[in-house]
Amino acid sequence: MWFRMLGPLEVISGGQPISLGGSKQRATLGYLLLHPNQTVPISKLLKALWSVEEAPMTARKILQNSIWSLRRKLVTGAAAEAPVALRTQPPGYSLDVALERVDLHLFHRWVRDGRARLEAGEPDAAATLLSDALELWRGPALADLTEVGMLWPELTTLQNMRLDVLEDVFEAQLACGRHYAVLGELESLVENEPLRERACGQLMRALYRCGRQSDALGVFSRLRARLVDELGLEPSRELQQLQQAILTHDLALQLAPAPGPYSVQGTAALLPGTTEAAPRPLGPRAVPDGPAPTPHQPFLQNPAPRPHHPDPAPARTTPTRPPARTTSTRRAPAPLPSRP
Repeated sequence: MWFRMLGPLEVISGGQPISLGGSKQRATLGYLLLHPNQTVPISKLLKALWSVEEAPMTARKILQNSIWSLRRKLVTGAAAEAPVALRTQPPGYSLDVALERVDLHLFHRWVRDGRARLEAGEPDAAATLLSDALELWRGPALADLTEVGMLWPELTTLQNMRLDVLEDVFEAQLACGRHYAVLGELESLVENEPLRERACGQLMRALYRCGRQSDALGVFSRLRARLVDELGLEPSRELQQLQQAILTHDLALQLAPAPGPYSVQGTAALLPGTTEAAPRPLGPRAVPDGPAPTPHQPFLQNPAPRPHHPDPAPARTTPTRPPARTTSTRRAPAPLPSRP
């Protein structure tokens, strides 16, 4: 059984989605999945499902009925490959689930691995890992619940982390000399998130390396004007130093472009103000029940072949990583192929 939170909430069993019932029942499951393998107090669940003004007199009974119904749908026997248990554990309930069966926790794990590669000076491998982590997303986290008013702080944190990881991907691609390939996506991100200083700095570097010095300086000027007008702040010292380096044509900014095209997969869906892709229907063979996926093949069917390059980190215990992507048509996501 697989749990997909990075988009509309889905539970897959035997290759088919499970019907999860009404919005309160789905919200109960979604909130428990945000806190897996730990007891969530009943009072906290009630506050997550209703505001103080909206909570009906029967709120506790509705929650109990939701738990009872979810147990019937989700709980598996102990002999299952990845058993699931929904326990009554005072002062609340606990959803016991294998974390490798939850896409959110795969995302966190692959991001940690990708950032470790980036810090180790392996940007090509980092770009692949981080892009694979972003491909797990099918839209805003628990998008179906936010549509019915479940605006939890945890979901805002996740969306901000998603943008942080996108900036990590751009950082890795710039370190690989792919400034031409990511320029358009960086411009879109800065247009939609004009106060993200890291993204603005990345755009300035990309523009400068593409021979557009005046445009790079224009990015700094617009950011400074907004920071001063809206927040009464000056740009960070790091960004000011970057502006000075561009003005003086600092040789440290130069980097030869990498050969071949590259695209950050799924970037358009990450940018606020863009239209999220509609969830793709799952066919009868869309989701196999098997071990956790490898990072380079998340939720994909028949992935397009990629050009070969060696993995720069042989000490890693996971199998050798596949090469970075070439631009190709995105495939319909299917959860979690087998991981060796």
